[in-house]
Order: sequence, then C-alpha cells, then structure tokens
Amino acid sequence: MRKYSLNIAFAVGCLLIVAGAQAGLFNLYVQSVILFMGINIILSSSLNLVNGNMGEFSCGHAAFMCVGAYVSSIVTVLLFAQNKILGAPLLPPDLAPFFFPIAIIVGGVVAALVGILVAVPSFKTRGDYLAIITIAVNYMVISGIENLDIVGGPRGFMGMKQVVYAMSDVVDIPWMMIWTLLGTAFTLWILRRYISSTYGKGVNAICQDEIAAEIMSVNTNKIKLVTFMLSSGLAGIAGGLFAHVIGYVNPQSFNILKSTECLVMVYLGGMGSLSGSVLSAVLFTLMLEALRPLQIIKWVIIPLILVLLMQFRPEGIMGNKELSDVFPKLRRYFTFK
Repeated sequence: MRKYSLNIAFAVGCLLIVAGAQAGLFNLYVQSVILFMGINIILSSSLNLVNGNMGEFSCGHAAFMCVGAYVSSIVTVLLFAQNKILGAPLLPPDLAPFFFPIAIIVGGVVAALVGILVAVPSFKTRGDYLAIITIAVNYMVISGIENLDIVGGPRGFMGMKQVVYAMSDVVDIPWMMIWTLLGTAFTLWILRRYISSTYGKGVNAICQDEIAAEIMSVNTNKIKLVTFMLSSGLAGIAGGLFAHVIGYVNPQSFNILKSTECLVMVYLGGMGSLSGSVLSAVLFTLMLEALRPLQIIKWVIIPLILVLLMQFRPEGIMGNKELSDVFPKLRRYFTFK
C-alpha cells in the first residue's frame, strides 16, 4: 500500500485543483499559470531524458512541440470546428471530449516520428555537432510550416477554442485543466518507468561511456532511437495541450527562444533528475509570471540567472539526485517492484 500512497496523493491533489477551478476558487489567470506549469513539466522532463539521462545535447526541443501543436490542432479543428479547409466539421461537436485525447496522442506520435530526424544523426555525432543538428531541425520545422498556406503559414492557425467550447457544451467542466493534469501525470509515470527499465539502464550507460556500453552489448543505436522518439513524442503532447490552451498557434511561438526555455528548465533543475525537472518547471513558470511586468527586460534577467547558476551551482538545484535521495524516507514511495 505504501508504494501507491504517492500516486493517491498526486491524484487527490489533481482532483482538488480541478474542483477548485470548477468552483471558481481559482480565477482564469491562476488557472492559466497552473496549465503552463503542467506543460512546462512535460517539456523539461522529456528534454531531460535526452540531455540529462542520456548525456546528449539537444537544443531544438521546440521543433517537436511545434509539430505536435499543429498536428493535434489540425485534427481537432477539422473534426469538430468550422474551418477554412473543409468548412463544416467532419464529426458532431458532441464527440469532442471523446476524440480529443486521441488527437493529442496523434500529435505526439507524429512528433515522435519527426524525432527520427534527430535520432539518426545522433548515431554518429555527439556534443556540439548534435546541438547544431537539432537547431537546424528546429529551423527546418518552422520554415516548413511558414510555407504551408493551408495551415495559415506565418499568420498562424486558429480554431482550437471552438473545440474547447464544444467540450464545455457537452459537460461544463474545466476540460483543459483535466487533460493537462492527465498529460503531466502520464509523462512523469512513463518517464519514471522508462528510466527504471532495462532500456533506462542502457540510457545511463550511454551517458557514462558510449564505447564501453557497446562493448557490454548495449544496442546504443536502438536505445538512442527509442529515447529520442519518446522525448519528441512527449514534447508533441505538450505542444498539443499548449495549442488548445492558447487557442492559437504561430510558427514563431516555437523558435529557438522556446527551445532555450526548455534548456533553462533542464539545467536549473539538474541533469538526469526527474524531480529536478518538475521543480524547475514550477519555479521557471512562476519566475516568468513574476517578471512579466518587466516585459523584454525579463529576457535579460532570466539568462543572467542561468549564468549565475552555472557559476555557483552548475549541477542545478537537485544535481542528478531525486527527492528520494535527498529525503531517504520517501524512497519507499519511489520504488518499483
């Protein structure tokens, strides 16, 4: 029973958040902050799988977020909203709550397939060279979408709010809060299981010494492929949720600055620490909101904080440790049998 108590506590916390949003205890601003926290947790933890646990250096994580955002948005808008492509929706809007998670997963799957563009070059390159490749993929995805007039090109794509309203017309509950919390829980669960699995041990072996891992019969290419695809797919899920929370997507919303935000969260929390990714995502989201009145000045302060962090605590807040390492009494709740 002890090993399930953490899951029960997390589930109760999510139910309280949803109940508070439904009862009006949280205004729309507070709800949006919570939503962005969940999305940032998915982004930081998924990128940490590659940069932290596997020891690679990916700098274009926003590209996969962009793919997931556009694919899931196109699917939901074509199915449940009036659109410029087909006109009338293909399915009755009453079915939106049932098909919405499928659309988000489809966006994640397509983003995972795009992740192969990074996975295959990673077989032969590491470090700075892989970073350049991932930045190139980021620009390739943005440039490709900007030249697709059918999805709005550089003007962006909209209509997702109609889908959210359609779900609310069926049952008036905070649907995006529910889907975001479920997406966050799913991300943390699958990453924890993956890191604790045989594949996860291979990922850590690659981080320590790739040549030694190959000598010990670790299929490094296969593990890199699976890990990059899992990381990219989760980023795509975050993108799909982000698009429906905002109600509008633009290619420049996923430029190199967005990828930099993901990197800041990873290094702030600690490389290879899932707990650190969660903590840093929450702190970073609150920091962005606190510095919002400073407008563009905040993008001077946030990089400065990162510079100071690299100077005085380069391992991040948690280092490569989990909460169970810092607080041994929690270890019983993080153990998988």
